[in-house]
Amino acid sequence: MLQTFGTASPRLSVTESPKGLSSAGSRPLLVPVLAMPVLVMHVSMPANAYPITTVEVNPGRDHVERPTLRRRSKPTRPVARTIKRALDILIAGSALLIAAPVVLMIAAVVKLTMGGPVIFGHQRIGLHGRRFYCLKFRSMVSNGDEVLRQYLDANPIAQDEWRQKQKLAYDPRITRFGRVLRRSSLDELPQFYNILRGDMSCVGPRPIVDGELARYGEYATDYTSVRPGLTGLWQVSGRSRVSYETRIQLDVDYIENWTLGCDISILLRTIPAVMKPDDAG
Repeated sequence: MLQTFGTASPRLSVTESPKGLSSAGSRPLLVPVLAMPVLVMHVSMPANAYPITTVEVNPGRDHVERPTLRRRSKPTRPVARTIKRALDILIAGSALLIAAPVVLMIAAVVKLTMGGPVIFGHQRIGLHGRRFYCLKFRSMVSNGDEVLRQYLDANPIAQDEWRQKQKLAYDPRITRFGRVLRRSSLDELPQFYNILRGDMSCVGPRPIVDGELARYGEYATDYTSVRPGLTGLWQVSGRSRVSYETRIQLDVDYIENWTLGCDISILLRTIPAVMKPDDAG
């Protein structure tokens, strides 16, 4: 089967467990979001502008063949990097100002419905392999590690799904309001602060954890040559419906075929993409 992808001063403590099962390496982190300092702590450390690319997928095997790519100006080059960074700062700064009322409202609802911390930080791999805390609004129960472990122990099919995708179609850790945040991607609003800090870019490969980098194989160096993105090819090309190998392929294709027009096209396609319930997760 051939699949074709193309793109035309309060302080809050955080206790939510991230999506890994390991609980080693927790440490506090002080992060200001908008005008509010937020304490992020106890986080487990367990991953027609764009050219059309054909990716060969064999449904009988978990494998994607590497296509021949048409090389473009990579976002690692000085001029391209400067333009991309300037665009990131402009978009992220504007978004945080415009979305300030929504951010405050979500923080209040999370606090009232779940109690405890509002924002959590999950350690991810950034530019040149540097680790950073990727921020999100809390959407899970406080004992997420324990809940996930029990659920996987009791559900072999879910174990296979987690092993293959590092995601679950039904995640028992997520609260009711948390599902609303995730389906609308509003839980990722704090990542605009990550962008202002230089941890992330508006568009780029998916932020991944240490355990996922090995799955990129020979393309791991490509991955760490750029900043991970708030959105990217994966988000506008099926999200949770595509295989993990296809997600890796989309990340690598983005890096090796980058143009400014590609970034703008992906940004324009992101809003309708996240509005689709079957794509959100």
